[in-house]
Amino acid sequence: MNREAAKQKIQELSKEIEEHNYAYYVLAQPTISDYEFDQKLKELQKLEQDFPQYKLPDSPTDRVGGEPTNDFPTVKHKYPMLSLGNSYSLDEIRDFDNRVQKAVGHPVEYVCELKYDGLSISLTYENGLLVRAVTRGDGTQGDDVTYNVKTIKSIPLSLREGYSEALEIRGEVYLPHKAFQELNEAREEIGENSFANPRNAAAGSLKMLDPKEVAKRKLDAFLYYIPHELPGVSTHYEALKFVRKLGFKISNNIAVCNNLNEVFEFINDWDIGRKTLPFDIDGIVIKVNDLHLQKELGFTAKTPRWAIAYKFKAEQAETILESIDYQVGRTGAVTPVANLKPVPLAGTTVKRASLHNADVMAQLDVRIGDTVYVEKGGEIIPKIVGVNLNLRPDYAVPSDFIKTCPECGTPLVRTEGEAAHYCPNEDHCPPQIKGKLEHFISRKAMNIDSLGEGKIKMLYDNQLVADIADLYELNVENLTGLERIIPAEEGKKEKKISFREKTVQKILSGIEQSREVPFARVLYALGIRFVGETVAKKLAEYFKNIDNLMNASLETLISVDEIGEKIAASILEYFSRDEHIKIIQRLKENGLQMEIPVSEKALVSNILEGQSFVVSGVFSRSRDELKNLIEQFGGRNVSALSAQTNYLIAGDNMGPAKKLKAEKLNIPIISEKDFEKMIQ
Repeated sequence: MNREAAKQKIQELSKEIEEHNYAYYVLAQPTISDYEFDQKLKELQKLEQDFPQYKLPDSPTDRVGGEPTNDFPTVKHKYPMLSLGNSYSLDEIRDFDNRVQKAVGHPVEYVCELKYDGLSISLTYENGLLVRAVTRGDGTQGDDVTYNVKTIKSIPLSLREGYSEALEIRGEVYLPHKAFQELNEAREEIGENSFANPRNAAAGSLKMLDPKEVAKRKLDAFLYYIPHELPGVSTHYEALKFVRKLGFKISNNIAVCNNLNEVFEFINDWDIGRKTLPFDIDGIVIKVNDLHLQKELGFTAKTPRWAIAYKFKAEQAETILESIDYQVGRTGAVTPVANLKPVPLAGTTVKRASLHNADVMAQLDVRIGDTVYVEKGGEIIPKIVGVNLNLRPDYAVPSDFIKTCPECGTPLVRTEGEAAHYCPNEDHCPPQIKGKLEHFISRKAMNIDSLGEGKIKMLYDNQLVADIADLYELNVENLTGLERIIPAEEGKKEKKISFREKTVQKILSGIEQSREVPFARVLYALGIRFVGETVAKKLAEYFKNIDNLMNASLETLISVDEIGEKIAASILEYFSRDEHIKIIQRLKENGLQMEIPVSEKALVSNILEGQSFVVSGVFSRSRDELKNLIEQFGGRNVSALSAQTNYLIAGDNMGPAKKLKAEKLNIPIISEKDFEKMIQ
């Protein structure tokens, strides 16, 4: 085939395949068989491989998945992605309606939609092409997951109707029940833990680093909101009809309601009807239809004033409590879990439920043999919310919380002010060791995605790893042929899982790549109690390397922004153990990043070296900008005044208590202009 013919055929096939995608995934009206579709896709893939210069930017082959990524860049939202206010009763909906009518001066028309239980996403189109897909994140910024979203076949890669204006549209990525069941069955086959619910599975899938793997998950999406004006559109309902013509999957289960009675009717209908849907919803969203009124009503700091979510009451069931187990988590926290007589609840069979901690057990006065009320409202494990005392058997006796660790026998401890009991044997208690290993390899830590819970268990059970440093001692010889037997369950055969050459190479490659993970994430990966992702970043920026952190005093630690005494004490306790120091030394020897590279410190000058600053008040620039300047010139930011603080930079509206403390400690108080002179 010559170049011109190839170019034309690629264009024709691309358009035809996207039309079939639209018919199948958006309209639910397939026009050809799956086999015919697959043949056309294979033909296009071959042509693009032979003539890559003619591949279109919105090629449907991108839905198969591109090359793996190492990370998801953070992107700031053009329009904040705010949360909806939640309501749990019809009276709260009446209050919402009263507030709206009081604000605008007359009754309003509402649009009611289903509240999907998935992961919020924002899509941006430029010149008709999908250019960016970003998760909600903290509402101000989120993760760029464009390549993964392109694998979702109901999301258009290019807009129909020749629409080329800039467009941002928001919706929910979810996993249908059928795909969720298939995914869990596949995970069980390879010895991986099942996902607890479709929402968790959807969120986990969208954050996978390999788009090819995401493509296998069969995610779907509904779109439901445009945060900016559209030409000739004056209502939310019109906006949804407008974008449906552009190729977006808009739910048919939407109603325009003229009054609250119609809103309540919609809520009641779907409280029953949700059980028949092929995906999960957890409520109804009610929005003012008139876009001009939406603008007039505006927003609070966190929520729009023109919309509210009605949350369905969590479903409950009655069943018998047969026994109580105790699970030990990564941090040593011991959680009581109730074993129940199996009972159907919200589409699944529930056999276990959380009892949370000793206080909850005592408050419920739950006893073996009790008939208990179990509730499932989106929790990972359903929870017991009450006891039917009328059915309590005579033999039932109070349940006492255990005194020793169920895994290693160590006496449990409970810190004053904390709800949980802990096993203090963190370096030798098997579940804690495995938990630390799983945390170490997780995406936000060392990101060794070729390993998972199942493989970590195999490595631990075969005595190949007993701590995180052991991972870097693994090699082809001790991994190849490693086997794990999964005992047969009722109605299923025994399974055997083994590490083959390809699996071994992927594991070793993932471990090798983890040596390049930045210091802040390595620090988070260590699993120091109370040192989360944000705290680890603060510590890394302040101390610059692991040695400085290990040698820090309590007073120095609490002088770091957002580090309190509880976190500081935990850090000191961690580094006081010889075992931990040895692990860190081994990690150093294996080439992990234990300091911030000089290039990342972005020093303009070291004129402020050895000087510490507290920044308080309102300035001409943001406080973050001021703090960045301090660090760029070699200084250190601290959150609280102490005898070791060198300067207090005072802005407008600074609290009087801080000024008095600075004066008492003889700390110089300087202005923003004074500081600028220091760095000139």
